[in-house]
Amino acid sequence: MYLAISGNIGSGKSTLTRMLSERYGLRPVYEPYADNPYLEDFYADMRRYSFHSQIYFLSRRLEQHLHTVTGARYVIQDRTVFEDANIFARNLYQQGNMERRDWDTYWGLYQGVLPALRVPDLLIHIDASLPTLKHRIALRGRAYEQDIPEAYLGGLNRLYDQWVSSYDDSPVIRVNGDLLDFVADPQAFRWVCDRVQAHGFGLPLLR
Repeated sequence: MYLAISGNIGSGKSTLTRMLSERYGLRPVYEPYADNPYLEDFYADMRRYSFHSQIYFLSRRLEQHLHTVTGARYVIQDRTVFEDANIFARNLYQQGNMERRDWDTYWGLYQGVLPALRVPDLLIHIDASLPTLKHRIALRGRAYEQDIPEAYLGGLNRLYDQWVSSYDDSPVIRVNGDLLDFVADPQAFRWVCDRVQAHGFGLPLLR
């Protein structure tokens, strides 16, 4: 069973990944942001470091996917390789922060490995508006994230909406991150769990 959590920066993906992994006995696979040696430079100068940062994330995500996700019986992943390519790298290219030749190189590499990638059995996507994202980014206090441009976050939100709306590789649960505080409100987390179980992924199947 492979569950994936998608969503913008600050949407609550990592927290929901942890909560669901604990509830259902799933192996959590988290985003390798802390290991990215380009990340602080990227946020300071997106155009210069976009290709470097995205190639790093792609290589690490592919490593996770092929060596951990593919072989795991019960796993939940905080952001997938599919989002790296279809949302983050594409957003940089569309906003002029990645050159066409770099985008073509990146996309060609992604397309080359795509047939070998396991797709989720269930995708849980967290929608969140810019005010919610900025508030949560401020709360978690990563210095290099505090000045992320609104245009960058807004571009990611638009691409996420397009991607999730057309996604048909598995069932999708969309969580309203503005209204449902699954950290502070047990009923909000129950809402998510009820929908996971409505798709047949309940406790009897996962434990």
